[in-house]
Amino acid sequence: MSTRIDMTPMVDLAFLLLTFFMLTTTFARPYQMELNMPVKSKVDTPVRESTAMTILLGKGHRVHYFFGLNTPKGTVAAAPELHTTNFTATGIRQAVRRRQQQGPVIVLIKSSPNAKYQDLVDILDEMNRTHQQQYALVKITQDDLTLLNRATL
Repeated sequence: MSTRIDMTPMVDLAFLLLTFFMLTTTFARPYQMELNMPVKSKVDTPVRESTAMTILLGKGHRVHYFFGLNTPKGTVAAAPELHTTNFTATGIRQAVRRRQQQGPVIVLIKSSPNAKYQDLVDILDEMNRTHQQQYALVKITQDDLTLLNRATL
């Protein structure tokens, strides 16, 4: 006489447990930052120089920033003082927070041709970490490139 074990109840139990855990488990949601873009307007919204902070993304994962706007050539205003930092907690994050303590600020983010896509992602993360409400991705001008080239020399 041989003994025969009926495995049907154990297989049923295994499938019931598998189904239970599959239906009750929450899957990992992808980490993403919500970015709300405004409706494109035909009229440019002016930014006051007193509330502006311009961030230039350069090569080598370097971040350059200055306070105010870079005035175009032909004006009597002097070129702004360009500061260079990085993406660490004591870098651009601290500079943005110091500027926020002085009052409302609008951050203009300009990416140079030498900047990497990761730099843009990192600066958007910094805007999220510092709870900066008003910021804009702006095309870099020739005056900004000239200022950036003078700083890297």
